[in-house]
Amino acid sequence: MAITGAADLLATWEAGLAEAPAGRALLLHRTARPDLDAQGLPVLPVGAREADLFTLRRALFGERMQVRLECGACGEDMEFDLDAGEFARSLSGRDESIVRVGEDGREETVIRVAEGGWDVQFRLPGVADLTAVARAADPRGALLARCLVSAVRDGADVSADELPVPVQRRIAEAVEAADPGADVTLTIACPECGQATRAELDIASYLWTELDAWARDVLLDVHLLATAYGWSEPEILALSPLRRRYYLELCADA
Repeated sequence: MAITGAADLLATWEAGLAEAPAGRALLLHRTARPDLDAQGLPVLPVGAREADLFTLRRALFGERMQVRLECGACGEDMEFDLDAGEFARSLSGRDESIVRVGEDGREETVIRVAEGGWDVQFRLPGVADLTAVARAADPRGALLARCLVSAVRDGADVSADELPVPVQRRIAEAVEAADPGADVTLTIACPECGQATRAELDIASYLWTELDAWARDVLLDVHLLATAYGWSEPEILALSPLRRRYYLELCADA
């Protein structure tokens, strides 16, 4: 992944100000994966996107992620550190999936479940799939129907709504094993009461919050240096962060 320059990051931030969280997540993913086009990003498995965003976070802001969480039992504020690089590496699934070319010519990641006379192939859901079924009366059933590639029972083709619960459960387990990053859940023991609290880590939201704070700080730097030296925004952004900070210190000492 190429390191994005300050001007490009500011453009991403500016574009994201008018977007909902899903749109901001897509903008961040586009920054993380400039090698993919806008149509290719939403069809990647969800865990692949999460891993890309953790990698982007590491490249932009370093390894250490500071997370705050409220204890679900006693309400105590808990603060702890995570390693973004380690998290990105941990999101890779088991090598039990196969890759095939879909109808649109793009590669798809498919898992296979064979059990009790059933032979099922299921495509790992992407962000576009989750968005498409979000408002369905039965999102789980809609996702099953949308991502089912094929289902055969004793040589006969069957539809998604004919899959029994044990087979559906087995598919869910296989998806989780192949794409563990699709659901990043933390379990943290409270240092005060000892009770464990579970919480989802939304890396897209976390990274956007950091980018927003960074962008506002950079724009303040631009304002101060432009006022002091008459430089343009591109000239100031072309400076390394260290040199910008040095010039700002000189302004403060003047």
